[in-house]
Amino acid sequence: MNTHNFSIEFFPPKTEEGAEKLRVVRSKLAELQPKYFSVTFGAGGTTQQGTLQTVLEIKNEGFDAAPHLSCIGGTRDSLRTILQEFQAKGIRRLVALRGDLPSGYGAGGEFRYANELVEFIRQETGDWFHIEVAAYPEMHPQARSPQDDLQAFARKVAAGANSAITQYFYNPDAYFQFVDNVRKLGVDVPVVAGIMPITNYTQLMRFSDMCGAEIPRWVRVKLASFGDDSASIKAFGLDVVTGLCEKLLAGGAPGLHFYSMNQAAATTAIWQRLVK
Repeated sequence: MNTHNFSIEFFPPKTEEGAEKLRVVRSKLAELQPKYFSVTFGAGGTTQQGTLQTVLEIKNEGFDAAPHLSCIGGTRDSLRTILQEFQAKGIRRLVALRGDLPSGYGAGGEFRYANELVEFIRQETGDWFHIEVAAYPEMHPQARSPQDDLQAFARKVAAGANSAITQYFYNPDAYFQFVDNVRKLGVDVPVVAGIMPITNYTQLMRFSDMCGAEIPRWVRVKLASFGDDSASIKAFGLDVVTGLCEKLLAGGAPGLHFYSMNQAAATTAIWQRLVK
């Protein structure tokens, strides 16, 4: 399998114990030789220092690392400072997002949409960063319509994004349809498929409700039927997600971005099946 655009996402640990666990996970996932690791950024920048610290650790281990940068709750000055710090540390890849609204946050702020953030990054730093943006094959949960969502994606690319990573999904047709639609709009950047391994039914349902990712009924019913049998959930999840990855790669997806949830086992198991 071509690892050209194979990447893995972490979230920044909140405790020293979490940081130590992540180092162990990272060393296992590093054996898969991903193109880069990405590290998320909390609502309103709540984990900003943790993000940078984790990215620098990954870089020191000899791997490319991309911090996420969200603009909600940020000012031009605060984001300029972060970008300067990233540049000073030799970081060359970014995942630029609008970000989630922190609880109790009003509608203020200097940036409302990710395309404004991408434009600002380009104005401040030129071509220094390779900028990834988000794509939503099943529509962003807050978009007014699928057409509006496609236009919003096109604006991010027009503002200077180099490539995109999708929200996770389990219906490959949604991905292929999305790519076809953005190509018709003249958008030709690589759209890498975001992959969420299935290891925990309750957690998956909660995440999917929050982000608008659809779990196909046959998958949901089967997962629910296993109850607390976590071994069966993981085995079935491995089959479903590996099959999805195979269809995506066979259909021309330029790569896969794994939402690891700071765990190594599921991503490794899927990867090992794909490279056989």
